[in-house]
Amino acid sequence: MALRDEFAGIIQREQPLAPFTHLRIGGPAEYLITPSSRQELAGVIIACAAEKLPLKILGVGTNLLVRDEGVRAAVVRLTASCFTEVSVDGKRVRAGGGATLAAVIAEAARHGLAGFETLVGITATIGGALRCNVGDRAGEIADHVQRIEVMDDAGRVHLRERAELHFGDHSSDIDDPVVLAVEFDLMKENPAAIVKRLRRAWINRKAAQPFSFQSAVRMFKNPRGLQAATLVERAGLAKTRVGAAEVSERNGNYVVALPGSTAKDVLQLIDQVQQRVRESSGVTLERELTVW
Repeated sequence: MALRDEFAGIIQREQPLAPFTHLRIGGPAEYLITPSSRQELAGVIIACAAEKLPLKILGVGTNLLVRDEGVRAAVVRLTASCFTEVSVDGKRVRAGGGATLAAVIAEAARHGLAGFETLVGITATIGGALRCNVGDRAGEIADHVQRIEVMDDAGRVHLRERAELHFGDHSSDIDDPVVLAVEFDLMKENPAAIVKRLRRAWINRKAAQPFSFQSAVRMFKNPRGLQAATLVERAGLAKTRVGAAEVSERNGNYVVALPGSTAKDVLQLIDQVQQRVRESSGVTLERELTVW
């Protein structure tokens, strides 16, 4: 039985993806699927493999650009409660891969558990945050991971301990299709002290980003020992525009999608910035933005 027939109740065909991304631009997905259980998710993965149909997991779409022509793939959103649950047991926090990082930070703080403060203000699901190892020099999400639960491309569930995982600067070696759940080990602390640090971290992060009303995403990874934003700004590229896409004047490593932007505008601007930074500094910036 074909995927679209077997899972008709949870599939939407040619569904626009723009509303599910931070930039609010891009074309539709061939199939948008919202499984209601792990068993259903496993069935979808197996069916996609049988039909040789690419499968992609869509979180909150913060670091994602969907091309204007859309995605010829099965795009899965893990929004059911079995994928978003967050629980606390002593110093351990267990979070579903579809849970938002903000929800996990809030639940940890409510229980007087410290360690996530430097991550406040980052918009991501736990699965996406882990794959990208979100954070900065003050701390990364990988610092607190104990183990993860994943589903492979045959629909089988595996438990991976921290020692099996490798994380880098905004990167990891997690290549299984789905992160089902993550277990963190945090530290007990006074809730008032945690909230104070959360507020300070929030202010610092927002001050270094484009205005909150703007649709903007990071373009490049920071080269070792350098800041991509600094390289872009030194090349005189602040407020450079292609179509309705513009380099942010507040942070040179962000592209702002102004009203009327297209994915083509954003991609052409990124290419232009990359080329001019290479010419001015000799550094080839590596794109951080994921493009479908």
